[in-house]
Amino acid sequence: MESHDTWQLVSLSPLPLAALVGLVIALVLGVVFACWGVRNEVSPRRKWLMWTLRVFAGVCALFFLLEPGLRRLQVARVKSRVAVLVDRSASMSFPVEPRAGSRNEAVAGALEALMPQFQALADRYAFDVFGFDPELGATTPEQLRAQAPRANRTDLFAALRAVKAGDSGGARKLAGVILFSDGTDNADLASGLGERPKAMLAQLGVPVSTVVVGKGGLTDLSIDAVKVDDFAFVRNSISADVEVHARGFKDQAVQVVLKREGTVIATKSTTFASNDDTQTVKFTFTPDQTGRFVYTVTVPTYPEEVVAENNTRSFALKVIRDRVRVLLVAGRPTWDERFLRGVLRQDANVELISFYILRNGTDDSGVPMGLEQQELSLIPFPRDEIFQKKIDTFDVIIVLNFGHEDSSISLSQYQRDIEHYVEQGGAFAYLGGDRSFGEAQSMSINPFERVLPVSTAGQGDFNAFVAKLTEAGARHPITALGAGATSSEAAWAAFPSIPGMNLTRARADATVLLAHPTVMIDGKPAPLLTIAEQGRGRVMSISTDATWYWAFPSHAGGAPTRNYERFWSNAIRWLVRDPDLTTLSVTADPSSVEPGKPVGVVVVARLPDYQPAPGAKVSVELVDADDGRVIAQQTQETGADGTLRVEFAPPPAGAYKVNARATKDEKSLGEGSDAVAVRSVGPELADARVNATLLEEIAKATGGTFFDSLDFKATDVPLREPPLVEVGRSRDEALWDRWYWLTLLIVLLGLEWAVRRRFGYV
Repeated sequence: MESHDTWQLVSLSPLPLAALVGLVIALVLGVVFACWGVRNEVSPRRKWLMWTLRVFAGVCALFFLLEPGLRRLQVARVKSRVAVLVDRSASMSFPVEPRAGSRNEAVAGALEALMPQFQALADRYAFDVFGFDPELGATTPEQLRAQAPRANRTDLFAALRAVKAGDSGGARKLAGVILFSDGTDNADLASGLGERPKAMLAQLGVPVSTVVVGKGGLTDLSIDAVKVDDFAFVRNSISADVEVHARGFKDQAVQVVLKREGTVIATKSTTFASNDDTQTVKFTFTPDQTGRFVYTVTVPTYPEEVVAENNTRSFALKVIRDRVRVLLVAGRPTWDERFLRGVLRQDANVELISFYILRNGTDDSGVPMGLEQQELSLIPFPRDEIFQKKIDTFDVIIVLNFGHEDSSISLSQYQRDIEHYVEQGGAFAYLGGDRSFGEAQSMSINPFERVLPVSTAGQGDFNAFVAKLTEAGARHPITALGAGATSSEAAWAAFPSIPGMNLTRARADATVLLAHPTVMIDGKPAPLLTIAEQGRGRVMSISTDATWYWAFPSHAGGAPTRNYERFWSNAIRWLVRDPDLTTLSVTADPSSVEPGKPVGVVVVARLPDYQPAPGAKVSVELVDADDGRVIAQQTQETGADGTLRVEFAPPPAGAYKVNARATKDEKSLGEGSDAVAVRSVGPELADARVNATLLEEIAKATGGTFFDSLDFKATDVPLREPPLVEVGRSRDEALWDRWYWLTLLIVLLGLEWAVRRRFGYV
């Protein structure tokens, strides 16, 4: 702070301001009226002489009225501060131009060249150098070189506001800002400088001079964006618009590949019209399974590119069901088929397509020979359409009492199609009867034998019995008809007996939920309701065609239980993997992760009665979705609400699955999984361009100067003048009490009187 003397011209009159204003007005009016009195003077020379004398006399009178004086002050000029902001986002690691150093290094060199110029202005300004990423932090050219820029976001406006906020409490006022950046803002100013941002910049109240860092001409191929919905419906087409930006690839064709967790879904080619062009590639695909999946879009990486990480972009897509599409195929009309078809039709969440065989070539129709076709009009069974062309359009296939040997309706030739359907995530249910499980097809190939959870164990048992809930059934959501295991067991015990069942044996990996109370197969109760996982799909078998008996208690006396309907609703939901019907919920949080960020997973464990499972032991794995490698694993316990959150250290970019298994008291609570996409680059490295236009608009909106080169002078930067403050006592000196001012007033008044008398005025 440098002090010196200065002075001010002030009025020393003791009169209040209001009185002074009144007297000044009166004096001015007096002079005006005095001049008005000689308006009729014929001689212009005389008129102007008297006007001049009267005006000067009035000025002298005003001088004595105001009593002017000099106020001598001792003041000091306080240094103002200048904020020098350096962009520390990851895009500053790009080269300034092809085969040159990075933008960050260029700024460090420019600051070193400017330091002597800053020192030359040190008596008036203090230059503070800050890096923003986007938080402000003091930096030096040496630190810029030592630490590579790595921020995933550029927020120019936030940096400017932070500098201005520091101006509120300090003694040094902000005189201006010098901003070094490549202009690739991806926050408030990402879409340009509109009217509202311009008004907000003007409120900063200081000139912002901008310096563009970097030049065009870089070669780069990048995936700028993937525009796709957050969710899709299974077996319904969805489109993804991929924006591919190319610099230096004029007239060159590039292959764009879409993958789902390592499997190629589609490939398309696009050609760029210029050396700076963006093309939109549209992929249309049909998800075939529910759940969350990671899709990855890639373009080739060329040696001359400035950055290779932006050639890949991943996104997570949740696939849900619109309605559950169920195919029901019955070997012949039965009460079981009729009741089941009625239940499925009443469910608003089910779209039912049903076929049942009324007659085949071996049936006796009672119609004379040769007249069958004329007398019995039946549509043909569209086997090829269903089990080859359209099989993948169904969520669940239910086959009831079907075992025909007639070649016109047999399904033996579709054995591989049905097996592939289940392996790829389809759901299959097989119900018993007199034509199921070998009862009527012992001499033919069972087309369902490779997907059934059971195999035939002999002829059926026709003695009535009440189904018994197994230990596994007491915990399973399919057979959960009450609020807990006890109430579910009571509900099954209340069901009426059913008249017999097919005898089967469960395969080793199957789970038996209902069994015969007395009949044994291989030393175990004969299975009635059996389920299993098959590949990505699920299968279920019911070894009877008498489940319709269970519907009677539901309607008896208007009882509200409706356990028959609840059983089939539970079965359908389990077969299609309804996420609400699982005791272990696994959710990636979030499903898309920015580079360098941890992968979060939320696990919710429930007991078999769907109450929270506190203290459950949960093992969570982060698995590479492409090759199945386990990247990381953690084991923790759930809290009092059955919830657990774990975080994995930031993994490399790519598609991942998070798999979890939970146990409590040595009993399994189930398994679950979700998908997560880790982006290869953030928005910073996705684009290597330089946005000089934005920086120029910022400078213009704030009254600063735009520099298109790092070679500029500090004196060319517009800055506000540092303020002056009074640091000593002031001293007043009167000017009006000099004798010569009084003499001048008397002379003017006397001369005016003499001239007025000489010209004949009173």
